[in-house]
Formats: sequence, C-alpha cells, structure tokens
Amino acid sequence: MGANERVNFALIGCGLRGRFVARGLIEQGANLAYICDLEENKMASLEEFLKDVQSQSPKRVKDMRHIFDDKDIDAVAVVTPDHWHALPSVLACQAGKDVYVEKPHAYSIWESNKMVEAAKKYNRIVQVGTQNRSAPYVHAAKDYVLSGKLGKIGLVKVYNLKSGNPFLLGDPGNPPADFDWDAWLGPAPDRQFHQDLINQNHGWSYFWDYCNGDSTVDGIHQLDLAMAVLGDPDMPETIFSSGGRFILKDDAEVPDVQAASYMFDDFILNFEMTNYARYMQKTTATIRRNDEFPYWTQNATRIEIYGSELMMTIGRMGGGWQVVTSGGKVVEQMYGRTPDANHYRNFIECVKSRKESTADIRIAHKALAMILAAIIAYRTGNRSVKFDRQKQKFINDEAANMMLRRIARKKYEIPEII
Repeated sequence: MGANERVNFALIGCGLRGRFVARGLIEQGANLAYICDLEENKMASLEEFLKDVQSQSPKRVKDMRHIFDDKDIDAVAVVTPDHWHALPSVLACQAGKDVYVEKPHAYSIWESNKMVEAAKKYNRIVQVGTQNRSAPYVHAAKDYVLSGKLGKIGLVKVYNLKSGNPFLLGDPGNPPADFDWDAWLGPAPDRQFHQDLINQNHGWSYFWDYCNGDSTVDGIHQLDLAMAVLGDPDMPETIFSSGGRFILKDDAEVPDVQAASYMFDDFILNFEMTNYARYMQKTTATIRRNDEFPYWTQNATRIEIYGSELMMTIGRMGGGWQVVTSGGKVVEQMYGRTPDANHYRNFIECVKSRKESTADIRIAHKALAMILAAIIAYRTGNRSVKFDRQKQKFINDEAANMMLRRIARKKYEIPEII
C-alpha cells in the first residue's frame, strides 16, 4: 500500500471494547468498511457511537465469511469474547487480511501456536492488543533495566490484584430475536442459552468454556509488560501455580485467587491475581493523562523489579515508572500516557510497510503461553509443571498435555494444516 492510502478494515465484535478499538483505528486514519456481530442492536449502537469520526456507514453482517470474501478489505479487528479470538484470526490470515486481535489472543497454547503459524505462512501482520508495547515510557523503562543500573535482578513481582463481586447466574431467559446461540458458542462445548453469559459485563469470563479467568483477561497486560521491560527472555521451563475461589462464593468457575511462580535461569518472576480486594485500584484515567503516579502500595496492576542496587516500580497503560533506593528516595522516574493511539497507529503503519508490529503474535505468544501453562498447573492440582518451549508441550506430563488444546465443535475448528 502507498503511504497515503487508507486501510480498509472490518470489525468483528461490536461490544464495548470493540467500539473503542474501531474508534481508535478510525482516528488513526483507517476506514471502517464492515461491522460484524450476532446482535443487531450492538451494530446499531456502534454506528451511532462512531458518527462523529466517520460519516460513511459500514456494511453490517452477522457472518464473518462475507468479510473474508471481500478483496477490498485489508485488515480485520477481532474483538469478540476470548473463546472466539483465534479462529477468525486464522481465517483472516488465510484470506489475505492482516489482523488486530484483542488480548488474550487465544484460548489455548495450541491455538496460539496456530496463529503464529498462520501469520508466518500467509505473511500477515498480526498485532495483539497488548498496548503497553507501544508506550514510549515502557521503551524507556526497558532501556533503563537493560542498562544494568538496577544491578543484578533476582526477583520480579507482577500484580493483578483487582476488586470484584460475586457472580450469580439468574434466570436463563430467552435468546434475542434472530440470535444465533450456536454461533456465539462457536468452538466451545454445547450448552443451553443463558442471558447472563452475554448480557452481564463479561459474564462469559467467569466460566472455563469461554475464558481462562482474569489472569488472561487482564493480567496478561502486566505479565507481557514485565517480559518486554526485561528484554523478552526465553519462557522458563519450571512453573508452579496454585489458587482457588476462596472469597467469592457464587456461580463462577475461575479462581478469585491465583499465584504463579516462574523459575528463569537466574531470577524468579512471581505473578499474583485476586478478584475481591475492594481497596485495590487500577491506574485511573486521570493519572494516565497527566504527570502523576499511582499510589503504588494499592495499585492493582503494578510490576516491581528488585535489583541488587535499586528497585523499579512500573504501571501499565500509562502508569509511568519510578526507581527508588533506600528510604523511598526517587533516583529516576518517567510519567506515562495511555498507549492505545500509538498501538493503533503502529498497526496501520505496519499494514502499509509490512514491518513487524510492536506486539507481533510471535512476541505475544510467549507471555500468553506462560499464563496458560500456570492455569494448567493450577487446574491439574495446584502443582509444578515443566514446559519444553521448543516442542511446545509439557515434559512427561500427560494430564497437562491434555489441556494444551481443546477439541472444538465441528464447523468451528482450526484445521491441523492451515
């Protein structure tokens, strides 16, 4: 594409996050040509939301195959529930489209590997929505860490300590008119319709069939950010994880407490997740847009890097970073800004230039595989596992290897050979 040509893209998934991704891409110069969702009211609401940034109405479709068949579409943004991220991404690559896919980009390690394979085979740009990798303050933090100024790093702590409330399934209700429940389930196991899975805020995210819990829904941002700042070391072999639903007694299946420990060659990275602590708070929009830092002690999404000389604390999505010595004395610091616009711009530029994007699927695979491996360790008995990163399977562990992949329902399968 020429430098001044507009990228024509389609949006698959018109929920709350989808509308902001679409708006962000439009504001960076792309043209929204199609919107795709199973619910007509969501597509109508999205159009209304975008009227002030794009005058031309996009085509509406409920079947994404119409998008893949249109040769005028350059790229696809996949912003669906988690269990529907991988298949559209692979199909888009096969159809010659570039892909912007929200995190977590896959439901399983096998799916993630297939996405990497599809991007390589079809020479596609596949950008994952881990936006921190496009933030200038994150690049500066990486330079600081790799300079050695912190000293020898032996311990890294990654937090996803969020608040939360019990999730209760109410009346199953009836599907909306002309709503294809089978298509919504997609690769997930068959079950009866329940309105709370689609109508409550991310109701599907509380159940294993559609999601792997908040470690992947939100915690992936912090773990991926930590890996970026550390220079993207190889995924460790030994991983321990434990957890449970200890506090919130409700209908949810995923844990409200999970802790994982990753044994790298010369340091340990600990990841901790909660979904109940009401006094914890994510970095506010005010902080993200101004020269401010969070109150780190109760910041839900911080990362702490312990060097032999100095300690760095960094916040995601515009939280900035500070380096301190004894007594809390600040040695160096940098304010942050929300990186979304940079990330969308990077994707559009890469669609045109064919250069690797800042959060390329090959890079994003590593952090997601780490989190999913810890989920598997937790789900198979709160234990330790060993992962062979070359073979992309667990070492002498049949129970864990059974969970590398989910067998999708017919019609919704990613083929072995793509």
